[in-house]
Amino acid sequence: MKSGFIQNGCFLLLTFITGLFYFCFYMVALSFSLSLSFIVIGIPLFTRVLRTTTTFIQFERTQTKIYTDITTAPYNKKITTDASIWVHAKLELTDRRNWLAVFWLMQKLGIGLVSLVSVAVLYLTPLAFLLAPILYRYIDMNILFMQVDTFEKSLLIMVLGAVLAAISVKLGDRLAKTFGGYTRTMIQQLDR
Repeated sequence: MKSGFIQNGCFLLLTFITGLFYFCFYMVALSFSLSLSFIVIGIPLFTRVLRTTTTFIQFERTQTKIYTDITTAPYNKKITTDASIWVHAKLELTDRRNWLAVFWLMQKLGIGLVSLVSVAVLYLTPLAFLLAPILYRYIDMNILFMQVDTFEKSLLIMVLGAVLAAISVKLGDRLAKTFGGYTRTMIQQLDR
C-alpha cells in the first residue's frame, strides 16, 4: 500500500512534468517552424515536429502502464517511406491524427496542473500534519484557526494528519487511475 501511494504520487508529478514539456515543446517548435515556412527549411521542420506525436504517445502509453497498470492498445501510425520529401510533408501536414495528437498532448498541461495541486494537498499536507510535534517549535503553525503552540495541540494535529493520510491514499489512487484513463481515451480517439 505504501509503495502504491508513492508510485501514484510519482505518476501525478510526472503527469505535470510531461504536460508542461508537451505544451512548451509544441508551442515553441510549431511556432518556430511555422515562422520559417516561408523559406524551404520550415516545411520539413514542421513535418519532423508532427512526427514526434507518435513517440510521445507511445511514451504516455508506457508511463501509464508502469505507474497505474492501465493497459492501452498500441498507437500505430501508417508511415509511407517511398514517397518524396514533399509528398511525405503534405501527408504529414494534412493528416488530422497528427493535429489531434498535438491537441491531446498539449491538453495534458491542464491535467498536469491539477496533478501538481493534488500532490501538494494529498501528499505534503498530511506529511506536515504528521510532523507537527517536531515542526511546531520551529515554524509558526496555524491550522484550522488554531495556533499550534503546545505539544498537546501538535499531537491533535498529528492525529488529524494520520486521518488525512488514510484518506489521501484512496484519493491519490483514484486520481492516478483517472488521469491514467486519459491516456487510454486519447489513444482510442486517435485510432478512430
